[in-house]
Amino acid sequence: MKTLLSLTLNGRPRDDAVPDNMLLVDYLREVVRLTGTKIGCDGGECGCCTVLVDDRPRHACLTLAAAVQGRRVETIESLERNGRMSAIQRGFHEKLGAQCGFCTPGMVMAAEGLLRENPDPDIPAIRRGLAANICRCTGYVKIIEAVQAAAKENAA
Repeated sequence: MKTLLSLTLNGRPRDDAVPDNMLLVDYLREVVRLTGTKIGCDGGECGCCTVLVDDRPRHACLTLAAAVQGRRVETIESLERNGRMSAIQRGFHEKLGAQCGFCTPGMVMAAEGLLRENPDPDIPAIRRGLAANICRCTGYVKIIEAVQAAAKENAA
């Protein structure tokens, strides 16, 4: 069976017929062709597929596409404006928060969700906000610095 999925994706309304069992990550990558959302573990353990649903981080590999009916979904592709990186993207770039880059889209989206909920998080809050995302390359110090830099930029 198929469902008519109506949602706002990266600020634009969209309607697509999708199989009832299609995962959000597959919808984004295969139907919409937004490949910034990565598939890492297929089990909700790594966070590479993190997107924002109504401003809250969610693992797209554990979410049925039909479950976001009528909701706002944002992917990594939504953050830049007029060719300029967002504060969190700049933080990751300037503070060297990315190593291989595979986890970066999900980590950035989790951090963006955190900053929307808590614009001035302390280090324990940043760690809690990113706890559902795994980076296999870093010790997280640079990632935390990136979030702190973005929070400072957003406050200015």
